[in-house]
Order: sequence, then C-alpha cells, then structure tokens
Amino acid sequence: MHTVAVLALDRVIPFDLSTPIDVFGRTRLPDGRPGYQVRVCAAQPETDAGAFALRAPWGLEGLEGADTIVVPGTTDPAAPLPADVRDALRAAARAGTRIASICTGTFPLAATGLLDGLRVTTHWIAAGLLAATYPGLSVDPDVLYVDNGQFLTSAGAAAGLDLCLHMIRRDYGSAVAADAARLSVMPLEREGGQAQFIVHDHTSPAPQGSALEPLLAWLHDNLARNLALDDIATHAGMSTRTLIRRFREHTGTTPLQWLHRARIRRAQHLLETTQHSVERIGTQVGFGSPTAFRDRFKRTTGVSPHTYRRTFS
Repeated sequence: MHTVAVLALDRVIPFDLSTPIDVFGRTRLPDGRPGYQVRVCAAQPETDAGAFALRAPWGLEGLEGADTIVVPGTTDPAAPLPADVRDALRAAARAGTRIASICTGTFPLAATGLLDGLRVTTHWIAAGLLAATYPGLSVDPDVLYVDNGQFLTSAGAAAGLDLCLHMIRRDYGSAVAADAARLSVMPLEREGGQAQFIVHDHTSPAPQGSALEPLLAWLHDNLARNLALDDIATHAGMSTRTLIRRFREHTGTTPLQWLHRARIRRAQHLLETTQHSVERIGTQVGFGSPTAFRDRFKRTTGVSPHTYRRTFS
C-alpha cells in the first residue's frame, strides 16, 4: 500500500491539511482495497491550526518510509523552517520520496533547497513573495500545479485537490483517479486545464525599493503600446541581456512574459467590469489582433475571454 505522510507545520491552513487526508484516505482500488495509508505528522506535540490545536499521531519519524510527503500551506509562509523539519525533508528526498506542497507549503519546501532551479507554483497572492525570497526558483503563478517528477507544487485551496487527483492518476491510473474525483465532487480535469484565476491588479512585483520598480510602473502604464524587448531596454537604460538578467533575478520571469501577464490581468479587469467587446479589450491591452488576444488569454487563464466574462462578470 502507498503511504502518504501529511506534514502539519505550525499555523497550518486547515483546508490544505484536510485535502490530502480526505482525498487519499477515501481512494479505493477496483477490488475495494484502500489505495493509501495516510499519516498525519508534526514536529511538536501540539500544532497551531488557527481555529483549533492539532495533536498529530505521528512525529517526524512518520516521514520515514513514506512514499509521498505532502506539505500543506501555512498562514505565515515567511516563518523560518525548523532545522529538524528541514533535515527530515532532505533525508526523505535522498531516499527518493515524492514530496508535494499545497498552496504556501511551497515556501517551507523551498527553504530546504530541494526546489532550487525548478519551475514551481504557489497561491497567486504569494507568488511575488516566493520569487523574491527564493530567486533560484522559476515561479509560475498562472497554473494549478507543477509536476517536476519527485517534487510537485500546487496553487491555493482547490488546486490542492487537483494535485492530489493528479498524483492518484500517476499511481493507479485514470479509472481510480476518476472514482476519487467523484467522491470529492470534482472533475478529474477542470475546464480550462491548469490555470489559476488571478485578481487583475496583482503582478509579480520586484521587492519594494528595487531598481526595477519604476520600470514596472512604466510598463503597467503603457500596456496598450506595441512594446518590443528593445523598447523596454532603451527605456530602462540598459542592454537587453542585462534587462533580462535583472528581470529574472527580481521577478522570476522575463520582461515580455511579465508584460503579457500584466496585459491579461488588465483584460480580466475589463471583462469583469465593462461591457466592451472582446475585440475592443484586446486592443486596449496592447494586442495587435483579436485572434492574438484570444490565444494569449486562453493560454494564460485556461479559458476563453467569453467564458471568463460569463464566470466573473
């Protein structure tokens, strides 16, 4: 039987904690046997879970021998990771254990160094902080989850369900995963694929006081212009190579990727708050043709502009 250890850190988010417990705990194989044994583990006898205190039946020794470890999010992602937790996670990784994070659980997992150089995600509202805190990561705030093989990360709240179902499908195939999805009253794959719906005014900012702050403000004020990389570099007063390097260091992405995402977020705002046609909105946010706008919008959000408007207007 596949063993899943769920690690309850201090200030754990109850929803993130309960998601893998419930989804894996109720998974059944075709012959009726349980697919997983679930252990809830903690580093101390009592864990603060906000509205209640949690007494986990397993200590950190419960991580040993687990096939999968899940790190739920916490309400204080910037909290230092205890050395014993860091060492336990690193030891598990050396043993080949699959390790996944839900929501801001990416922060403690990143603090181990195990995610260095990898593409990761987290809740969109914490993506900028993650990129600034761990510049060695490639932070993608637009997806529900990222599977790097041994290490997986997911976005906030319901995206944890998507990640768990994805792992079940990896372990036991689509039929078992589909049955688990029905028990959770979730589609096995949500409409729109892997895309977070992001509040329109959130971008992946440079830290306050960064030299990029004025440039990002200028880009945000000029989204409708047809800006090439050379135009941005000229305004910034640096070479394109230096611009790309500094952008990657401070935002975790490239100038044009940042610009595309900012345009899409502006388009989301206009779709939610105006009756402007899709064609007009595409022009307002700097796309040269309605087709280019629709294609980019769907690649970023996972749904068409019309579907997004129906959902959120």
